[in-house]
Amino acid sequence: MNTFQLTCFVMVSQTLNFARAAEELNITQPAVTHQIHSLESELGTKLFHRTTRAVELTTDGFLFLDDARKILAISDRAKARLINHEQHDEQIFSIGSYNYTALLPLPDILRRMRTEYPNIHPRLQIVPPSMSNRLLDEDQIDVFLGFQNIISPKFNGTYKELGKVPILCICLKDHPLAEQKSVHINDLRKEILLLESPFIGPSNLSELRSSILKERTASDFRICDSPEAAAILVKAGYGIAIQTGLAIPTDDSLTCIPVKGLPMLSVGAYYKTLKGNPLLKRFLELLKEHLYKK
Repeated sequence: MNTFQLTCFVMVSQTLNFARAAEELNITQPAVTHQIHSLESELGTKLFHRTTRAVELTTDGFLFLDDARKILAISDRAKARLINHEQHDEQIFSIGSYNYTALLPLPDILRRMRTEYPNIHPRLQIVPPSMSNRLLDEDQIDVFLGFQNIISPKFNGTYKELGKVPILCICLKDHPLAEQKSVHINDLRKEILLLESPFIGPSNLSELRSSILKERTASDFRICDSPEAAAILVKAGYGIAIQTGLAIPTDDSLTCIPVKGLPMLSVGAYYKTLKGNPLLKRFLELLKEHLYKK
């Protein structure tokens, strides 16, 4: 299947006339007929009922028309982006992270980058830690933001620490724990806990989860897809969240309390090399300067 086949199909669908479609496309009628036949052969179905008097879409043709239009629209957008990129010498800068929490503090840094490098186009990507090593090696992302040791120890690049964040207990302001300046693991044993997936957090957080959940049943905790999802459930009264202080909720109804006796978590950037990448070097400088000042 190719875009020329789809273009012929859409034009015939609009005109319901092979000769008129050929005229609109500035090609011969046999060429249009050939493209339609080859598309029908590939799809394994008839797209048009054709008689000496009329041309009509079949049921399959009608169903396929919307998909064909969408594919052509995507193709047109992709071509336009490439043309625009060449005209403006746009430079892609790809930033990956395991979830959007690590990306939320970036607007100020990216605004500064945009001022210094007008042609930069940041591309923000959510990347599973298991894939980040390969994407960095293949230069599909310039930098991966996350916790120390969150990606494979086989990674051949560099981890640069940008700061440290605590592990927090997130609860409603009217919760009894909200009156405390800090909480201990024992304070959490009777609470319903809202936790992030154990496959994406730092080892310190995984150890804390294991300690808290010891001898508890599955009904005592819930696994959430993201810190934002956990905060929503906290507000709804489903429990308290245990998460990192990488992006502290700003909701006035929630309180963030440090968990006692736990080390701060190292937060930083993984990258392949700074050689030949001045954008990445400047990005890391701004991150260190503006983001992790704790």
